[in-house]
Amino acid sequence: MPDARRAGAQAPRPVTKREYETISAFRGELRRFLRFSEEAARRSGLSPQQHQLMLTVQGMPGREFATIKELAQHLQLRHHTVVGLVDRMEAAGLVARRTSEEDHRVVEVVLTGQGGSVLRELTAVHREELVRLADVSGRLADIIRGGHDGARIP
Repeated sequence: MPDARRAGAQAPRPVTKREYETISAFRGELRRFLRFSEEAARRSGLSPQQHQLMLTVQGMPGREFATIKELAQHLQLRHHTVVGLVDRMEAAGLVARRTSEEDHRVVEVVLTGQGGSVLRELTAVHREELVRLADVSGRLADIIRGGHDGARIP
């Protein structure tokens, strides 16, 4: 870790108790949201990875497909792991593969009608949880901007 004092920089400002409390609360709420999401996926018959893959496909900006490479990067999984995940999801009727019209070497993954329906239901359930989480993230944003005790998180 670089020593900021060597470059003539000021020592970092001490972290306030309020900052520790807010960051701790945010991380706790974030973990609760992730657990909620994992359990909601399982109740819908999906693994959390399957749910995340479907979100990634549907959430690609400006299009409704994702390549295997993009999925691997987004999910932080190895290429062959994503291929296996897509295989299982394709067998379950949740996604389909198609060859890219632009580059026939590229495989695009799209949601099927069934996959889209499952994802819509899961996303609707997640909306309410996100509203709850927004309150905690708003308090953290206030502290980052210096709104509570005048201290700013650099």
